[in-house]
Amino acid sequence: MTEIETEIETVDTATGQARVHWYEAERPRAVVALSHGAGGGVGARDLVALARELPRRGYTVALVEMPWRVAGKKVAPAPKTLDAGWREIWPALSARALPVVAGGRSAGARVACRTAAELGAAAVLALSFPLHPPGRPEKSRADELLGAGEPTLVVQGGNDPFGKPEEFPEGTYKLVEIPYGDHSFAVPKRADLTESEAVTLLTEAVAEWLATPGMPGTRAAL
Repeated sequence: MTEIETEIETVDTATGQARVHWYEAERPRAVVALSHGAGGGVGARDLVALARELPRRGYTVALVEMPWRVAGKKVAPAPKTLDAGWREIWPALSARALPVVAGGRSAGARVACRTAAELGAAAVLALSFPLHPPGRPEKSRADELLGAGEPTLVVQGGNDPFGKPEEFPEGTYKLVEIPYGDHSFAVPKRADLTESEAVTLLTEAVAEWLATPGMPGTRAAL
């Protein structure tokens, strides 16, 4: 099996350059654009796994490295700055005349939820949505998730300190649990599934959701 070739596109924003890592499908139905969390980059295990798998299913993946990360900073800026940067990057993500699924992990998922409706995202993919700070359930961010305004999938680790699946409120979104997973979808050694199996569960859940009738690029949506 050949490796997926990657093209890196640089995008200028008011707060510096962003980088978009493109993983191309041969005949793409849609673009899945994913940004990273506040403490990591596009090398996160879930982002890498989706970039490897989804192009084989007909979806081009764009992993977005936000300007603060490209600049080598260790701490993400305020949410308003993150949202502004994502808005400036969006034209590059939507330039291919394909539906764009907006998403990301952790802080990136929050950005996608907050901006999906205004930017015209076809759907939202929220990986490890940080429902609240660890140990602070009263500081809920559920309004961001519930206000996404587009079909939304949340993929959440069963042991995520930022919000376990059972803590999420009812809504029109779909939620898939990765058993034992923490905020990075790592699983303990005592778990009855391996880390590789957990990642496979994640990629399969996302691929199945994308292929749901009515989703961008599916026959029923055309």
